[in-house]
Amino acid sequence: MSAVRRLKAGLRGWGGVGAMAVLCALTVVFALVLPLSGTRGDGSTGTGGPGVTRGTQVRADECDTMKDPENQSLRPSSDDSGATIARIKENDFITVGVDQNSYRWGYRDPNNTETGAELEGFDIDLAHRIAEEVLGDRDKVRFKAIPTNQRIPAIEKGQVDMVVRTMTISCKRMQEVAFSQPYFKTGQQVLVPNSSTIKGYDESLAGMKVCAATGSTALSALEADQKPGRPAADAEIIKVPNQLDCLVRLQLGEADAVITDGALAASQAAQDPTVELKGAPFTTEYYGVAMNLKAEDLVRRVNQVLVDYLKDGWQDSYTNWLSATLGPDSANSRPPAGQQYRD
Repeated sequence: MSAVRRLKAGLRGWGGVGAMAVLCALTVVFALVLPLSGTRGDGSTGTGGPGVTRGTQVRADECDTMKDPENQSLRPSSDDSGATIARIKENDFITVGVDQNSYRWGYRDPNNTETGAELEGFDIDLAHRIAEEVLGDRDKVRFKAIPTNQRIPAIEKGQVDMVVRTMTISCKRMQEVAFSQPYFKTGQQVLVPNSSTIKGYDESLAGMKVCAATGSTALSALEADQKPGRPAADAEIIKVPNQLDCLVRLQLGEADAVITDGALAASQAAQDPTVELKGAPFTTEYYGVAMNLKAEDLVRRVNQVLVDYLKDGWQDSYTNWLSATLGPDSANSRPPAGQQYRD
């Protein structure tokens, strides 16, 4: 029996966040020696180079005035003649950076005896759809598990062709990577133990230990609010590499609150009845597929995939994975109509 199978056998029946937390810790070890892959199974490692097409980088001064980074992606195109897509077709697979520990987004279900060895979730569905439209086969995708703080480095170093990992589109990030149009709408919220006196993202955070992942928009919000009169002014910020690490800190009593995307927090609260969301979302954010700045042909092609997917596929995936935690009405999670692009 392989190490992974023994691990699954030991965890089967645990369910909930406990199993996920153990998997989170142990899969770091496996990731160092075993590349995550899709269903091709030929043992080779997929790498995503930056391509040679021209990229447009957002200047720092543009970030100061940009109010709608979700409307700054390139116009969709079905053209497959670009250099980046040509390389992907030559490889005959797409390498996608994902999470493998976010319940219902990108995870391995230790209790599922049929598909427990495979990644599944809302983000995983999207990665398969991109492979299907670009390469004609939904299984021509190789998954690479990456922590929150390694999403951008993985793209810049050519370790992946793209990242589909609950990654918020922001102007600051657009200086380092290119984003697709949005595929999901969410906002930052506070996750706390049921017994907590914290009421939300407000003065009740004073003196509390608040956890956020390095490289996350949650951490950016917290650090920006460490000033007099702001909600996080007197909070002690705990930084961790991965968002799930914050949940573990919360469970161990090493953190009083977690700041993260409400969509992720809702899934975690559904798994662990001892934690809950407090207060309304205090930001509006959009998830996008992140790619190399120079891969303009791939950005345009992914945007065309998303145009199609939002019409046919997105709702089915939402119903399957997220309706149980976010509710059956997907209106608040769907990207708004009237998407704008730049040429």
